[in-house]
Amino acid sequence: QVQLVESGGGSVQAGESLRLSCAVSERPGRVYDLGWYRRAPGKEREVVSIISWTGDRVIYADAVKGRFTVSRDNTKKTVTLQMNRLKAEDTAIYYCYADTQPGAWGPGIQVTVSS
Repeated sequence: QVQLVESGGGSVQAGESLRLSCAVSERPGRVYDLGWYRRAPGKEREVVSIISWTGDRVIYADAVKGRFTVSRDNTKKTVTLQMNRLKAEDTAIYYCYADTQPGAWGPGIQVTVSS
């Protein structure tokens, strides 16, 4: 059973940075994309970024392009989301996702950005 745990959330001022990490507990040998999603208050969950197994395919939501950077370390089984120049509209619960078919979600972590 795949388990994911996010860390690194918190409260910051607009313009500051945060770094989210997600530890993936999964048996060796499986290949899967990893992603970050978020759910803002009163909104549906939306994709933030997805990275392929080798890291050669990365997508970002338009709202975060140029500010967020995703990376992964398959040896450590982690995926990281570096969030720079944060805005109030980035306030949300952020979820880590592993496309392990069936997919698996982390419990989520709160990010609050004050303007």
